[in-house]
Amino acid sequence: MMSAENGAGGTATWLYVVVAVAAVLIGVLLAPQAMRLTQGAGQDTPDSVAVVPIEGPITSSTADQINANLREARRNDSIKAVVLDVNSPGGTVPASEALYLAVNRTTAAGIPVVASVNGQGASGAYWAMMPASRIYVTPGSIVGSVGVIGTKPAGGAAGSQIITGPDKGAGGTEAEFRDRVEMLRQQFVTTVTNERGDRLELSRQELSYAKVYAGSVAQRNGVADEIGGIDAAIQRAAENADLEDYAVTRMDPPEQPGLGIILGSQETGRTNDSGTRRVVVEQSPFDYDGVETPHYLALYGLPERGEVSDDG
Repeated sequence: MMSAENGAGGTATWLYVVVAVAAVLIGVLLAPQAMRLTQGAGQDTPDSVAVVPIEGPITSSTADQINANLREARRNDSIKAVVLDVNSPGGTVPASEALYLAVNRTTAAGIPVVASVNGQGASGAYWAMMPASRIYVTPGSIVGSVGVIGTKPAGGAAGSQIITGPDKGAGGTEAEFRDRVEMLRQQFVTTVTNERGDRLELSRQELSYAKVYAGSVAQRNGVADEIGGIDAAIQRAAENADLEDYAVTRMDPPEQPGLGIILGSQETGRTNDSGTRRVVVEQSPFDYDGVETPHYLALYGLPERGEVSDDG
């Protein structure tokens, strides 16, 4: 007959055996995972091409978001090239200029930038992608519209307002307003001619007509470089960065606030008497209440009314 002490000792022995076997099994199961983690810890993040979307109307808000994406691309050592994925009719002049400068800073940092137009890359959107080394377009996409639209307040100060100068409430004379629009137009045209260089087959005067071109035509006249989609643009960007093995990282697209510049369409927009699509521009609640100010747009389309506002 087994004593109580022998029974307790046997039970303890079996417990030790069970624990030991369990430890071995757990070690066998976890060893491959631990090895992968150990190997990965000493490896660098794989090189990547960042795809930065430029979608919808360009306002101060969307420009800030796109600028943040480009800033992240410059700071992230694993990002070796950038592709601008463009489908935008343009927007306000200040926001479009801000994007141009942000893209220019990216190329100046030694990061290759290639643009891909999917849909439209017109006016301010075209302005923004000028620093890109190559512009890819699909045959039916729309690019160009190198011009500026200006909207001026209707009149001077109301009788109940006190102003400190004759032009304070009017934003300047008609001639001064036209001069500012012309200055912005010249600046836009000069940027395009300088950036496109010998690739551009259009004269400065032809470019100033602010025409839009189908992708197939734009490729022939030098407004764009290559016929191809986003995959071709990514491949070119990778080649420019001397990448063979790389990942593709898509940045978050800008959030459209639904205010400021709103494009008309067959469903939601309005047309003129000839049936041409127009651009409906609505007043933003973030603008100064009741104060009309001059606005300058690098936008493909025509304002439905003079009340134009950015969303910033």
